[in-house]
Amino acid sequence: MSRNGIEGKVVLIAGGAKNLGGLLAREFANSGARAVAIHYNSDATKSAAEETVAAVKSAGAKAVAFQADLTSAAAMEKLFADTVAAVGRPDIAINTVGMVVKKPMAEITEEVFDQSCAVNVKSAFFFLKEAGKHINDNGKICTIVTSLLGAYTPFYAAYEGLKAPVEHFTRAASKELGDRGISVTAIGPGPMDTPFFYPAEGEDAVAYHKTAAALSPFSKTGLTDIEDIAPWIIFMVSAGWWITGQTILVNGGYTTK
Repeated sequence: MSRNGIEGKVVLIAGGAKNLGGLLAREFANSGARAVAIHYNSDATKSAAEETVAAVKSAGAKAVAFQADLTSAAAMEKLFADTVAAVGRPDIAINTVGMVVKKPMAEITEEVFDQSCAVNVKSAFFFLKEAGKHINDNGKICTIVTSLLGAYTPFYAAYEGLKAPVEHFTRAASKELGDRGISVTAIGPGPMDTPFFYPAEGEDAVAYHKTAAALSPFSKTGLTDIEDIAPWIIFMVSAGWWITGQTILVNGGYTTK
């Protein structure tokens, strides 16, 4: 089993049923992963998870799917324990889970704030905790954040503000796990052309985002496409293992730090 490759590895993807997570599951299987564990959140995503499991199996890898609301430490513990029981200890763990909130701060209720905090902060922390406990030595961990971490903008306080702690979690985890050869990174995509993006944005905002990146004219949608992000994640959890503790913004020149 290659230290830096995908072949023969066990992969766990939180939010792995569809969109970026679903593409990653397929790409890992096509790259020779031995098994892919796919987490999905709710019954609404079950059929997508089943389709992704079928695609992974058809590529020759073992696949399992687990449903869970990952906003509790117990649920995260169970996800990793179930993965280990079904396919073995993961070599690669990727967390794509997130919740977009776009509202003025004056309109954000305590309920919305708490929900966003649970999804974007709490689940990210406990994912890293459980990954550190269960992942094999020389493993790779990557969390999906947002390129808004490099933006000076209103209305995203409960989104970019609650993704920002993941940068600090990433740095801390990379230091704590480095002596086991484990790299820990975060990838911040630009606004992606997925159903995750559009509900939070009005028509004017969508039009702006489609022209905001330096390379927007060369994108099929003007936005970041999942096909632009997947190769970066695969690189970071394979040949790019020497990069650790960092958050990389991958966005075609939408924002920088």
